Amino acid sequence: MADRAENQGLDAQATIHVAGEWHEAVSGATREILDPADGQPFALVAEGDEKDVDLAVAEARRAFDEGDWPRTPVAERAALLRRVADLLVRDRERLGRLESRDAGKTVEEGRVDIDCVADAFRYFADLVAGEAPGRVVDAGSPDIHSVVVHEPVGVCALITPWNYPLLQASWKIAPALAAGNTFVIKPSEITPLTTIALIDLLSEAGLPAGVAGIVTGPGHSVGARLSEHPDVDLVSFTGGLVSGTKVAQAAAPTVKKVALELGGKNPNVVFADACATDEDFDTAVDQALNAAFIHSGQVCSAGARLIVEESVRERFVAELARRAGRIRLGRGSEDGVECGPLVSEQQRAKVEGYVASALEEGAVLRTGGRRPEPAPQRPEGGFFYEPTVLDQCHREMRVVREEVFGPVLTVETFRTEDEAVALANDTEYGLAGAVWTTDAGRARRVAGRLRHGTVWINDFHPYLPQAEWGGFGKSGTGRELGPAGLAEYRETKHVYQNLAPRPVRWFAG
Repeated sequence: MADRAENQGLDAQATIHVAGEWHEAVSGATREILDPADGQPFALVAEGDEKDVDLAVAEARRAFDEGDWPRTPVAERAALLRRVADLLVRDRERLGRLESRDAGKTVEEGRVDIDCVADAFRYFADLVAGEAPGRVVDAGSPDIHSVVVHEPVGVCALITPWNYPLLQASWKIAPALAAGNTFVIKPSEITPLTTIALIDLLSEAGLPAGVAGIVTGPGHSVGARLSEHPDVDLVSFTGGLVSGTKVAQAAAPTVKKVALELGGKNPNVVFADACATDEDFDTAVDQALNAAFIHSGQVCSAGARLIVEESVRERFVAELARRAGRIRLGRGSEDGVECGPLVSEQQRAKVEGYVASALEEGAVLRTGGRRPEPAPQRPEGGFFYEPTVLDQCHREMRVVREEVFGPVLTVETFRTEDEAVALANDTEYGLAGAVWTTDAGRARRVAGRLRHGTVWINDFHPYLPQAEWGGFGKSGTGRELGPAGLAEYRETKHVYQNLAPRPVRWFAG
């Protein structure tokens, strides 16, 4: 299992899983997986296309229509999910290191990701196991038994991003399986390795052949075909706005269910009273660093927009820039490294373009804004970029309006509460945001007025498996985690039983 995902010899090409078996691509095409810390290939995967998708979907369709999984008792499905969680705990170190190397994050971040993946499987196991079998509806007669029940959607196409490969996969796979669906997953072609490993763990846990499928390959062929396929009943996509729009358009002719979790341009609003003491000030600065630079800013919920009250702006930004400039960059497996590389050369070039445009538009560079010098823990071929703080930004700048998805923090200022709310809501996105204040009344007021799917008060980035995750506006239409995350993978059926049927006698005859 480990050899397929972590292969050092670049000869593991059977990474397409159909009917319980691993296959090479029908075309024989392959793709090298690069280590973003040095730019060198370290694994080889199959490069699937539409033909591979058709085979995988056909098997998932057969497994749903003719197999046992959709009719497996809920307790048995929950037990399998718990076994998967146990296997993830068993393989935590291996998978954490693989996630680190594949996506460029630190090993500790990779380990935490695996913990969260296991939590997701356990949460959905507990959720379905504790549910009532149906909701009784009072029909007003003792002769009528009326109940609303939930059934699996069918065949689910799951398309996941490159920044949190296994975590995002678990947010889709766990509820899909808990509800009794079959699925075909397309991981990002850049970071597919831990998702491949998870498919092996599902088989080891006893999931019937055909229920879980994976096709490795690019979005323009594999993702597009999954989105439009007539035998797919639901498509769940996490990624960028442009790709998400294409998914919705491809799914529209077959009127399949669509769940989209797209980007964010998330405000981190800091009021002066949150910095009244040295301890409070240090905490707010520390959290602003965490909000912006964890995983090199490659996080959909990253607090990339610092909106700080004018009276504390200079002190706050100066300290923020000082500490950002001391963040230790390097390969995620190296001791002492706090931040890894960007995922690809293409992503680094995109970030560089945003910084250049911001400076042309009048932003002031407080720290970063360049590629770091090579070092023993930072190979020359790696895709590193320094944590960057851009001061004196305004809404007309591209770097403020658009999702950068890199280690870039913009700074805007406000004087009044109304102005802070207006700035925070002045975005096409609405995924997440935060407010920092010691005034409980202000905290509730501002949180209530922010048009974002998740609002943190005096914190940033935590999420709970029990709470729904999703956004407003162009951040998407889907919900993941929580009961609503499970509901995405279900259909609702009303069963109306007449215990004493009688003729209606509306018509003569």
